[in-house]
Amino acid sequence: MKRPALRTGVRWKISIAIAAVGALVAVALSLVVHNSARVSMLDNSREVQMERLLFAQRMYDSTKEPKLGTKLNDPALPHELRAKMKQGRRATYVQEAASGVPDVWAAVPLSNGTVLSLHSKFADRSTTIMKDLDRSLIIGSVSVVFGGCALGVLIGGQLSRRLRKAAAAAGRVAQGNTEVRVGDAVGGVVRDETDELARAVDALTDALNERIEAERRVTADIAHELRTPVTGLLTAAELLPPGRPTELVRDRAQAMRTLVEDVLEVARLDSASERAELQEIALGEFVERRVGVLNPAIRIKVVHESWVSTDPRRLERILGNLLANAAKHGGTPVEVTVEGRVVRVRDHGPGFPEALLREGPSRFRTGATDRAGHGHGLGLTIAAGQARVLGARLTFRNATPEGIEGPDGSGGAIAVLWLPEHAPTTTGSFPILKLPG
Repeated sequence: MKRPALRTGVRWKISIAIAAVGALVAVALSLVVHNSARVSMLDNSREVQMERLLFAQRMYDSTKEPKLGTKLNDPALPHELRAKMKQGRRATYVQEAASGVPDVWAAVPLSNGTVLSLHSKFADRSTTIMKDLDRSLIIGSVSVVFGGCALGVLIGGQLSRRLRKAAAAAGRVAQGNTEVRVGDAVGGVVRDETDELARAVDALTDALNERIEAERRVTADIAHELRTPVTGLLTAAELLPPGRPTELVRDRAQAMRTLVEDVLEVARLDSASERAELQEIALGEFVERRVGVLNPAIRIKVVHESWVSTDPRRLERILGNLLANAAKHGGTPVEVTVEGRVVRVRDHGPGFPEALLREGPSRFRTGATDRAGHGHGLGLTIAAGQARVLGARLTFRNATPEGIEGPDGSGGAIAVLWLPEHAPTTTGSFPILKLPG
């Protein structure tokens, strides 16, 4: 079982990374500063303690009595100092206490073999300074973390915006708007890896456009060159004597001519040079009349009549191809429903193949063998191309999952043509609506 991926934005990833690095650096520096300050203060306390002991030693040499809190042969003297006293060395020692405030010791050996020592707690002032220092370090560390987060949000936000612009532009390119340049959409003064990505996508788009255009030209040239000999073949077939062989030749010649004309139409649609010739028509009445001519047995239902501005010839072509596809690959009954600006064509066959539902119609691919089996896959491709010229949207879905029929025979394929509220202009664009001020 595939686990769901946790999706996070680049902005927050960069913010978390900067905050984490800032926290690590702040903690490391705080520990270094804390330890350095503590060591420095302890060293200073040891020096002060030794100076006091030496002064007390001079007084002891004069009076033979310990002064200033010093003691002779103090039983609490740490073992480390006792070892150094046996070596005849004066020394200081810091002894950690359970209370957290260390004891500072100083000791010197005397000429008579005794040890004069002095010890006191770490200075209260030094302890207060350390507490204030620790508090400042904590505040500074927290400030660094929050500052790192804010910086990460700014840097990550800028990068995220550039990436989103690049993704949006790439999405428009994927939808067929090949005039969009990802590099121009990203913009900005500072250049980074996002610009490299944009340049790569633009280069890929240019290469794909060149390849598609080359393929379109080759297809159109081949179809155009085939038109003349196919027409001659069809004319020659008409001169053959009547009979079954002649019928077969005429049928195949006509099928070849239809294929050539379809290929030429696909090439014209791919070139984006087609323009709609608009007329105002009552959609429901138009569909009823045209479908009645194409196949009187098809059931037509007009739920809601609507006037639309569209190209009747292209609309009839779309309807003809959808009905032909339903008759060839689907099952009866075939139903056509008109509701406002939406036209639905449904059959009761095995449904559209998954590849078509996922990727849309593709030329020379007819789908699964249980539905297609024959044909060239150009009918739905032409229908989708003509819909784009009209500014419409053609969608495909199944009434039930592929290959499954409902208990009441409610399976089948459904093609839905969504005509636009505002028809395209003669230039292929859409009019700009002026909102009331």
